[in-house]
Amino acid sequence: MSEIEHPLGENRQPEAPENATRRKLMLGAAATLGTAATARAIAPLMDWKPTTSLAGFLQRHYKELTTLEKKDICARLEAETKAQYGADVHIADPQAEPGVGFAYALNLSICIGCRKCSEACHQENNHDRPSGNSYIRVIEMEQGSLDLERGNTTYDHPVPRKGNYYLPVQCQQCDNAPCVKVCPVEATWKEQDGIVVVDYNWCIGCRYCEAACPYHARRFNWKKPEIPAAEINPNQAYLANRIRPQGVVEKCHFCLHRTREGRLPACLEACPTGARVFGNLNDKESEIRWVIENKRVFVLKEELGTLPRFFYFFDK
Repeated sequence: MSEIEHPLGENRQPEAPENATRRKLMLGAAATLGTAATARAIAPLMDWKPTTSLAGFLQRHYKELTTLEKKDICARLEAETKAQYGADVHIADPQAEPGVGFAYALNLSICIGCRKCSEACHQENNHDRPSGNSYIRVIEMEQGSLDLERGNTTYDHPVPRKGNYYLPVQCQQCDNAPCVKVCPVEATWKEQDGIVVVDYNWCIGCRYCEAACPYHARRFNWKKPEIPAAEINPNQAYLANRIRPQGVVEKCHFCLHRTREGRLPACLEACPTGARVFGNLNDKESEIRWVIENKRVFVLKEELGTLPRFFYFFDK
């Protein structure tokens, strides 16, 4: 298997953004999409109260920043977090390792629907506490069915329930990601290790990516996140779990602040049954590679051609 090659098809990388200011890009989006469409898309921001500093708003696209500029930005964000939340945090910027292509697999035969993964995601990624937000939805499904529209995400009875199985869904880190294609300002893109990321300081909150995602894997920050200082995870990354400002879209990033440092995703460590498998798809000796080659894996909505890096399988 060649480097970062998708088992079910060709990997595609987005082009690098052109030099542009955010205001120019927003004007270009308005001209392309039409005034009415753009006005409707940004309507939720009309009552927006700034939670991003002027320096943050005016900074260049992430891909255009130097290493020193990124370091300065992370230091500024640390200071802003201290001022707004009263917490001391460290914001790093770990880079994708050459030759690494991350992938995830989930054994549906032993997932019990306990939602421990969702809870771990909520805590690890500094989500707004009152909303209970998480990047993971666990869907209760009827055995023998793959109709996601008929699944139940709000079940409150003891699990596992006879006659059902449980399907956790999060960002599929697609190699042919619709969300990347529709972003008018290129605030989201796919990294070399297979992770689709978001620059929250560049996102304009239009939510086109949220609408384009067939897995409902993106979330919009309608208000400034509320997190007690004592509950903030201080180990953060610029493209990962730093506290997102109001008015931007966010998503799962395979816990890149952990996985690029050789650790496992928080959701995997929280799983009590060992249903989750994560690793480097390019490593022939990795567990994820063994699963791909020896289990009957499938991806959600394969017919759409999104080429997910999130795989599912049953033992039988």
